[in-house]
Amino acid sequence: MEWLADPHAWLALATLTALEIVLGVDNIIFISILCGRLPEKQRAKARNIGLMLAMLTRIGLLFTLSWLMTLTEPLFSIPIMGKEVSGRDLILIGGGLFLLWKSVHEIHNSLEGVDDGMGNTAAAATATFGAVIAQIAVIDIVFSLDSVITAVGMVDELSIMVVAIVIAVGVMLVAAGPIGRFVDTHPTIKMLALSFLTLVGVALIAEGWGLHIPKGYIYFAMAFSVAVEMLNLRMRAKRKPVELHKSRPK
Repeated sequence: MEWLADPHAWLALATLTALEIVLGVDNIIFISILCGRLPEKQRAKARNIGLMLAMLTRIGLLFTLSWLMTLTEPLFSIPIMGKEVSGRDLILIGGGLFLLWKSVHEIHNSLEGVDDGMGNTAAAATATFGAVIAQIAVIDIVFSLDSVITAVGMVDELSIMVVAIVIAVGVMLVAAGPIGRFVDTHPTIKMLALSFLTLVGVALIAEGWGLHIPKGYIYFAMAFSVAVEMLNLRMRAKRKPVELHKSRPK
């Protein structure tokens, strides 16, 4: 821990922590939407377990850096497309397809009003809880790859990376509850979040095929869309009292 006396190391820690939080936004959204399908009393527990799994996955990958670097080596090639496929590519494509399927499935359920009966019995709730945690664990691997590769590219000291990840997950644990409740109580925000996840899924598949899409573009599109939707929510909130006043008999 010699870096504690180095001001440059503290700057690197602050920068990396901020980046880890930004890169974890899509993870929080995904976890919040999945947990929203659980009974109210289980959501906070599932969110916390999901984020702790995310932290353990990231730290676990950091401690297997030698193995992580081998994921970039080609496993096989596709002669027709002139494309060499690595283990990282397979994980990104698989994760992107999973995220794409899950987000489209959730959008379909939201639009069609599908009620799968979760929470009707204790057994159903338990099975659903386990399924949600399993899905979170799968997608955490994909999101962790992005996060860990960013950390490795920015900092050489392993302990700085671990501290940054722990702090970032701590911030996400605090933010996940309010974000989850906000998404649950605003259907349009949930639909917007699912659209973001669809976009992220497409970006992961594209990156797996070697088509790099700068993350800045994706996050800017997300931030702009959220800003517009916040304005819409504010306008709808102002319009409701006026509509109620007009609807009252005179």
